[in-house]
Amino acid sequence: MSISENITPLILTYNEAPNIDRTLKGLTWAKKIVVIDSFSTDETLDILSCYPQVEIFQRKFDSFANQCNYGLSKITTEWVLSIDADYVLSEKLIKEIQTLEPSDINSYSIKFKYCVFGKPLGGTLLPPRSCLYRREKAIYQDDGHAHRVYVEGKSDILKAYIHHDDRKPLSRWLWAQDRYMVIEAKKLLETPVSEISWGDRIRKQKILAPFIILLYCLILKGGIFDGWHGWYYAFQRVLAEILLGIRLMEAEKLKQE
Repeated sequence: MSISENITPLILTYNEAPNIDRTLKGLTWAKKIVVIDSFSTDETLDILSCYPQVEIFQRKFDSFANQCNYGLSKITTEWVLSIDADYVLSEKLIKEIQTLEPSDINSYSIKFKYCVFGKPLGGTLLPPRSCLYRREKAIYQDDGHAHRVYVEGKSDILKAYIHHDDRKPLSRWLWAQDRYMVIEAKKLLETPVSEISWGDRIRKQKILAPFIILLYCLILKGGIFDGWHGWYYAFQRVLAEILLGIRLMEAEKLKQE
């Protein structure tokens, strides 16, 4: 029997009305979906209520890791499919999950295709993420502005993709990125240089990172071949690095006072 019969998707939401319906349409095969909502004020809850298999729990947001660990406590199945509210499972991925047989694997990583206005890009900065795992083997920890799940035991990677397709307005993206970069700047300044990656060392210098990201997205990742969608994505990443540089400068100045 496929493990898909024993999987509960887990989703975090906060004002995800532009995205959540498309995400849920790719999860109609699941018997139950657990959503941890941070008291949305838009139409998110109305959309969620249209799907009978969705079970909603509301919790005030403090960190991504705490929200996810709280979500794990509400799941009773052996397996969890943890996805964001702007992830859309491809048909190939759904079929692949439905053919997975029981084994000694405890977690599966899934690759991503970033989308701009619904168009999948040829290359992005998103690495594979451990999304499908045994509940009792997993725990989340915060990692800068992001979060990471740690799963005991063997892991594998699936062949098919998730589409990361965020349709929220640019103003919301900027708001979220600014919040993230405050946390990221704190992490970079408080972590010893010997313990951070070369990429983060470059980011910590503030000036070079935006230019390097632009070239990386357009040339090395082939974004230039995606037309204006590729340029849009590259400019987004450049803007995120500029925000980080500004927040680093601000934090360093406040530390000196």
